[in-house]
Amino acid sequence: MDTLLSQLFAGLSLGSVLLLAALGLALTFGQMGVINMAHGEFMMAGAYTAFVIQGLVGDPGASLLVSLPLGFVVGGALGLLLEATLIHRMYRRPLDTLLVTWGVALLLQQVARDVFGAPNVDVAAPGWLSGAVTVGGLALPKTRLFILALAVVCVVALALVMRATPFGRRIRAVVQHRDLAEASGISSRATDRLTFFIGSGLAGIAGVALTLLGSVGPTLGTSYIVDAFLVVVAGGIGQIKGTVIAATALGLLQAFFEYSTTASVAKVLVFVVIVAFLQVRPQGLVSVRTRSLA
Repeated sequence: MDTLLSQLFAGLSLGSVLLLAALGLALTFGQMGVINMAHGEFMMAGAYTAFVIQGLVGDPGASLLVSLPLGFVVGGALGLLLEATLIHRMYRRPLDTLLVTWGVALLLQQVARDVFGAPNVDVAAPGWLSGAVTVGGLALPKTRLFILALAVVCVVALALVMRATPFGRRIRAVVQHRDLAEASGISSRATDRLTFFIGSGLAGIAGVALTLLGSVGPTLGTSYIVDAFLVVVAGGIGQIKGTVIAATALGLLQAFFEYSTTASVAKVLVFVVIVAFLQVRPQGLVSVRTRSLA
C-alpha cells in the first residue's frame, strides 16, 4: 500500500512539473496560436538565473526566493524580445513560428554553452527544503511538495489575472475576435506583448523550480517541451482548467505505467494513450462552447 501511495505522489509531483512547464504555453500557444519551440529555453534561462543568483547571494534559501520573481522577469523579457523582433510578423502562420523558434532555441542553447560551459551546473536547495515530510509510512520529499505548492500558486494567480482583471478581459477579447477588439479600442499589439511576457515568465519560474530536482544544462528545456505541448493539446487549446487536469492525469498515468514497466516504456505508453485520446476527442478535454448559425 505504501508503495502504491508513493507512486501516486510521484505522479502528482510529475504532474506539477508538467503543469509549470505547460502553463506558459497555455497562453502563448493556446491563446495566441504561436508554436514557440524556444519555450524550453526560457525555462533554461530561468534555471541559469537561479544559478547566477545563488553565486551572488550565497544563501540558498534567500537566493531561491529572489530567483523566482527574477526568473519570471528574465523569461518574460526573452519572450517579449522574441515577440517584438520575430513572432509579431508571423501571427496566423503557426508552421513559420515553429521553424523560427526552433532556430532561436538552438541559438539560446549555444549561448548558454558559451557563457556557462558545456558541463551541467548544480544549484543547492535551501536547508528548509532538505529531507522529507513523513505521513504515516510515506516519505514525501520537501522539494517536490514545494514545486506542487508553487504550481498551485501559479495556476491560481493566472486564473485570477485572466478572470478578474481588465488585462485578462483584453486577452480574451483579442483571442476571440482580434478585429472587433481593435474596433472597441483595445490595442492588440500591447495585449500580444504582455501575453507573451506572462507566458514566457511562467517558463522562467518553471526553470527555477527545476533546479530543485537536478542539475542545470543548456538542453534542460528540451526534456520538457514536448510533454508541455502534449499537456496543452490534450487539455484543450488555451484552456487553463484543461491544462491543469491534463498535467495531473498525464503525471499519474506515467507513474502508473512506471510502476509495472520502465520510465522509457512508460513515456511511450503515455504518448500512445494521448494519440488515441485525441483521435476520439481532438478538441481536448475542455473546449470553448460556441453558437453555430447553421
